[in-house]
Amino acid sequence: MNRNRLILFLAVLLLALAIVPLLAAQDDMTDVYGRALPEDAAPYALQTWRNMCRSDAVETTFTAVVSVYQRICTMGDLFSDSLVVLNNDLQLIPGAAESWEPSEDGLTWTFHLRPDQVWSDGTPLTAYDYEASYRFMADPANAYDFVWMWQGVIAGWDEAVAGEISPEEIGYRAVDDLTIEVETQTPFPPLPNTLFFWAPIQKAALEAHGANYTIDPATAVSSGPFILTEFKPGESVIFEANPTYNGYRKPILREMIGFFGDYNTYFTAFQNGEVDRVSYERLGPAEFEIIDSDPVMKDNYLPNPGDFRTDYLLMDTFNPPFDNQSVRLAFAKALDRDAIVANVIGPRLAIPAYSFLSPGFPASDVTGELHPIQAYDCDAAKQLLADAGYPDGAGFPSLTLQLRAETETVAARFVAAAASISSCLNVQIEVNNMEFSAYMTALLARPTTLQFGAVSYGMDYLDPANMLGVWVSTGRHSWRNAEFDNLVQAANAVVGDPEGRTQMYRDAERILVEDVGGIFLDHRIQGELYQPFVLGAPRELNSQGLPGYQWGNEGNWGSIYIGSTVTDVKTYRNDMGLVGE
Repeated sequence: MNRNRLILFLAVLLLALAIVPLLAAQDDMTDVYGRALPEDAAPYALQTWRNMCRSDAVETTFTAVVSVYQRICTMGDLFSDSLVVLNNDLQLIPGAAESWEPSEDGLTWTFHLRPDQVWSDGTPLTAYDYEASYRFMADPANAYDFVWMWQGVIAGWDEAVAGEISPEEIGYRAVDDLTIEVETQTPFPPLPNTLFFWAPIQKAALEAHGANYTIDPATAVSSGPFILTEFKPGESVIFEANPTYNGYRKPILREMIGFFGDYNTYFTAFQNGEVDRVSYERLGPAEFEIIDSDPVMKDNYLPNPGDFRTDYLLMDTFNPPFDNQSVRLAFAKALDRDAIVANVIGPRLAIPAYSFLSPGFPASDVTGELHPIQAYDCDAAKQLLADAGYPDGAGFPSLTLQLRAETETVAARFVAAAASISSCLNVQIEVNNMEFSAYMTALLARPTTLQFGAVSYGMDYLDPANMLGVWVSTGRHSWRNAEFDNLVQAANAVVGDPEGRTQMYRDAERILVEDVGGIFLDHRIQGELYQPFVLGAPRELNSQGLPGYQWGNEGNWGSIYIGSTVTDVKTYRNDMGLVGE
């Protein structure tokens, strides 16, 4: 090399070495999609999100298509997008589908996918992935735990679930790569709402590897914002931002991390900076005393509309003793909801419930006319039990109130409910906290093996057809009332008369309350406690002035990010070596 060329080479090399740090600094404020991070964001290396996974749960999948009730770490369904989603005002907006419309007769809905959506293995996302997912759920061989959702709705669904026809015959079909048709049994206006919770699995991977392909990083593929890169059962799970994702919620976060632990220590983990958020479900009156005494935590507990969740007691009404409506009503009137909310749950977390639909949910009892039916009245409860043949509880069988793997905080409200009923009626009620999947198996068995239980339920979509639909005879409860069934099913098909439809649902809920299909304890008041450096969606208010992060708004994951002040406090990022001590 001659002298001039050597000098030129050295000059270029020195210039390159000088530029490298600048490029590195610039890249550290750029996400995987090449976008600049917000000005108040921490460097990209610190854009991580960490939460606790429940160590005592038996969970088998990351996707709701495989199981709703056994999803690992509740961090799943980030591997693909549902057709439709909710915004922070609970309004339906496009997800993977860019548009949809019903047929003139209201029996067929057509959904049009956005083009150019891809799986991380380079293959296109198509309507056939959605078709395969719904056929999987309808196949009785897979014992899907949420089949009731489309019973009486999707054409052929009931027959497929019963094994009478092939799942390939259900009214959910791909017309071509970008078009899906959903045929319903009768006109069903809320049909699009039923589809936002179910992001698809990949047809090719399902056929090649089976449904468990989603839990193995070697076979997992994603058309969603994150992709599985590590899963150590009972230890940890890691999702990384999917660089091939081109959907509506490209994440600013670089990585999502889950670690397995005891949910009863969740708040302590939050205080120690081990997690970035803790849900209201992990908080009780004692925790709120600490939160309210800490200005930073108090300012970062943010309420949200949530999923209109109600806690209630359920019964096998087909067999003694709960086949007697007087017994059921006696139990309902022996439940001192006001005392339990005031002294056990805490008024920050609940209000007493006398019906199923939470305030604010469509068709809910806004005037309180249903309150007196199940309201606490111990003397009336005793008389009802005596009328049923059990004066002062004499001869009444001992019962066990079964819980669904509740944390200590949530279990306390049901223990208090059992104590209230026992004290008033002089009956013996033990409480047993079952493993989650065992509880659901018992609940959904036909005939049920759950005589007396407690559980909570929140919406799957914002329509009375959903919440009241769980009580129809094809739902998950062992209670049947023909008049209730007929009203709900008729209301489901009403088009063009919203007021009349709403009144039909209100009439149906009155039947549910009067016949005591369930005993309603409390409506939850929901919220989340965030670390102060968590920015984006939690700080964005909706039209009602509430924080925008809420259940159903899956687009949140496209705007949550970690602020630069994260370096001012000690968090798990220090232990990971992402931040110096």
